[in-house]
Amino acid sequence: MSRAALLQERRMQKFRDVLSRWQAGGLSMMEAGELLGMSERQFRRYRIRYEEEGEDGLRDRRLGKPSPKRVPAAQVSQLLTLYHELYRGWNVMHFHEHLVRDHSFRWSYTWVKTQLHTAGLVERARRRGAHRRKRERKPCEGMMLHQDGSRAAWLVGQPMLDLIVTMDDATSKVYSAFLVEEESTASTLRGLRDVFTQHGLPSSLYTDRGSHYFHTPEADGPVDKHHLTQVGRALKHLGIEHIPAYSPEARGRSERMFGTLQDRLIKELAKAGITEIAAANCWIAEVYLPAHNARFAKPAALPESAFVTADATLLAETLCVQEERVVARDNTVSFGGLKLQLPESPLRPHFVKARLRVHQYPDGALAVFHGPRCLARYDAAGILVAQKTSWVPTVPTRQSMTPCSPPSRRGLETPEPAASSRCRPALTAAARGVIAAAQVGTKKRSSGRTKKLTGSKIKFATSP
Repeated sequence: MSRAALLQERRMQKFRDVLSRWQAGGLSMMEAGELLGMSERQFRRYRIRYEEEGEDGLRDRRLGKPSPKRVPAAQVSQLLTLYHELYRGWNVMHFHEHLVRDHSFRWSYTWVKTQLHTAGLVERARRRGAHRRKRERKPCEGMMLHQDGSRAAWLVGQPMLDLIVTMDDATSKVYSAFLVEEESTASTLRGLRDVFTQHGLPSSLYTDRGSHYFHTPEADGPVDKHHLTQVGRALKHLGIEHIPAYSPEARGRSERMFGTLQDRLIKELAKAGITEIAAANCWIAEVYLPAHNARFAKPAALPESAFVTADATLLAETLCVQEERVVARDNTVSFGGLKLQLPESPLRPHFVKARLRVHQYPDGALAVFHGPRCLARYDAAGILVAQKTSWVPTVPTRQSMTPCSPPSRRGLETPEPAASSRCRPALTAAARGVIAAAQVGTKKRSSGRTKKLTGSKIKFATSP
């Protein structure tokens, strides 16, 4: 006997016992109904059916009949066809959202999941592991940000790319997300600058221990917070605490977010037909992130914001790669295989042997600083920005004239041009009013002889 039949037999036996006690006058009709878990009126109906039909009258008359609320078979077929042809591999929740939004589907998520399980198109979820106590969220937006990169085949026809995501701990709101070929210092600073410029400076940043975030002297050991990377230097300058994570479980919130993005964003990009990185980054910022945050972001415990407004120029000059260089004798600075020629500056005649600071921005542009002062800016190829559009010949910017003494005659405001060489006296000619004995160097001497004084000249030169 099957289990269902055994249960049905027990229910009938219980009904016969209660019915016999009612017939003997030991129970009222209301008490008999309470023992069977039904109303007095329902007990009366079952008693009449039992007297007329026997045990067959006690069976549920809905058995073997389709439910009036049953979904039509055509819609079930449409559901399975859509998933098999357009949404293959999507999780059930993501698939159900698109059914409701794009196909005017009105059936519940649970029913859709049951149908997909029954058809074998979706595997049942595995049983979860041991219980873990999750870390409580920060109470205010801007108290802690998470930043990390996830490598996957985000675009169809493209190699593996990294998705750089910066999100808030209090709300799980994604502030910045873009694709790059490989996660690096430049991509990290780009993400931070986008968030800091739009929202302000947070209190802390939580990241993994990647080499562009921290220096780790020993493998799997503690980070060196005194030997700062470019990212650590920028965060320290801005007064932002940099917190390292020592295990993937410690970054559970960001790891779960990447699981959601890998499951949804890849399929959304494929459905939109986007295959280029630049187009994908524009689409992610303008289309996907607003919908993603509306779906998954949570309100913060407190309405106050912990972001602090910062100057955009300060952020641009801080969130960049900075390295010191010594100027060569030809007033050039070597950086990244480029020779950056320093232009003339009114600050000093030259910068030879001076220590300067080179800034490299996320877009590849360069700038040379002497202390807080910017001396020149260059494009990614090392060309001065002012000379990038057209060639400028190297001519003096002002009249090249040696300064002369003040005019000897009144009313002469500009120096007189010198007379021609034919009117000038010879340099060796005797000066007017000078005696012959005091004239030196007026006589021609043969070549190869050194200039020596004669006895009379020595006497004249040494006489008091």
